[in-house]
Amino acid sequence: MQTFNHFIDGRFQPASNGRTFEKRSPTDNQLMGQVAEGTQADIDAAVGAAREALHGDWGRIAVDRRIAMMHAVADGITRRFDDFVAAEEADTGQPHHVIAHAFVPRGAANFKIFADIVKNVPAESFVMDTPDGAGALNYALRKPKGVIAVISPWNAPLLLMTWKVGPALACGNTVVVKPSEETPATATLLGEVMNEVGVPKGVYNVVHGFGPDAAGEFLTRHEDVDAITFTGETATGTAIMKAAADGIRDVSFELGGKNAGIVFADCDFDATVEGIFRSAFMNTGQVCLGTERVYVERAIFDRFVAALKARCEGVTYGRPSDLGVNFGPLISQVHRRKVLSYYGKAMAEGATLITGGGVPDMPAELAGGSWIQPTIWTGLPETASVVREEIFGPCCHVRAFDGEEEVVRLANANRYGLSTTIWTENLKRAHRMAAAIDAGIAWVNSWFLRDLRTPFGGSKQSGIGREGGVHSLEFYTEMRNVCIKL
Repeated sequence: MQTFNHFIDGRFQPASNGRTFEKRSPTDNQLMGQVAEGTQADIDAAVGAAREALHGDWGRIAVDRRIAMMHAVADGITRRFDDFVAAEEADTGQPHHVIAHAFVPRGAANFKIFADIVKNVPAESFVMDTPDGAGALNYALRKPKGVIAVISPWNAPLLLMTWKVGPALACGNTVVVKPSEETPATATLLGEVMNEVGVPKGVYNVVHGFGPDAAGEFLTRHEDVDAITFTGETATGTAIMKAAADGIRDVSFELGGKNAGIVFADCDFDATVEGIFRSAFMNTGQVCLGTERVYVERAIFDRFVAALKARCEGVTYGRPSDLGVNFGPLISQVHRRKVLSYYGKAMAEGATLITGGGVPDMPAELAGGSWIQPTIWTGLPETASVVREEIFGPCCHVRAFDGEEEVVRLANANRYGLSTTIWTENLKRAHRMAAAIDAGIAWVNSWFLRDLRTPFGGSKQSGIGREGGVHSLEFYTEMRNVCIKL
């Protein structure tokens, strides 16, 4: 049993009213611990601490010293690598190799890479003429935006939280993090690292709790919060944007996705099957960038569906650390009920079930977990619920197409525009398709391959703004112009 307290002003502390809520394991539904439930008073304290640090010790630290401290945080995560892996495994139930080889290393990298970007990206300068001939010099300064509210999700908790906290702190801001109520562990553990490496108190704060009429809403409505960054559902993003309108605060949103995978007959077949399997089913389908719609050129449609079916039916369920496990549970019983409701809708709307569609048989000690089968359907129209709406589970609908124009129309006929993955050996076609699909990121013969210097974000209802590289600097800083008469 663990207790996950808030981390405010450099100290771990319970909720102001003493209230807690349960954290249960997605693997077996056993009680893991109690989590402090954030109140308005807790948010006030965290935002106040962040504001004081912004104008105190943190605001006076030289840039080189701040950059060195971000590298120290990254090294601190690496030094306690096993602790972070264990915490995330317990929170999410995902297989060890996913967390240890991808999520935790990226969590550390987010501090180093953005620190180096801040150090090495120059600002603008211009010399201008003046009527008296003396001239003037204009140059830009990047100043921290202020106190940043970070609302992070449960599907890759450390990676997606530090994707925001890393550049925010590197730019000189302070943060108040509200992690998902489902995954409190790594955000809490990071507070220990911040103290260990000497980050001034109040720079990094964590308040646990829920969303509406709770910690999340209290944070996004707080008048001393200068900007809000959020990853999660589009409906929640809409509510946060309304809250941000009071006080005219900046927002950066990565929201929902109903991403299209596009497979041409000239693809490397085996690599494509593996790539689509990964994009549709990694992290039990709980990835905003995941592929829930797959369009396959008709010439290889039957062969592709059969191969993807075999791949799904070969998964191994189990605890994260069990040898050979490559498929974990969903995050919670509540989320499993949602995903299973879509499995039911698919059949009610006339889907052909290729594989899955329910809950796997599990040994008694794991039967209480949030287990679910990877699922493939065919035969549905584009108007079907499971083709239009984000499910956020391990499932995809596969449809045949006959040409580029048709598949572009199908892929773009959706309110989301986060990502796409395109599989072809034809270079000219790859460029045409990547430009034609309405998505913030287009992968060709790959998926989830990220250079953190590049812009990241969604179009349409998949988000607002771009982060990554210099684009993160644009969000986490204010540009000021200085004009000096010579």
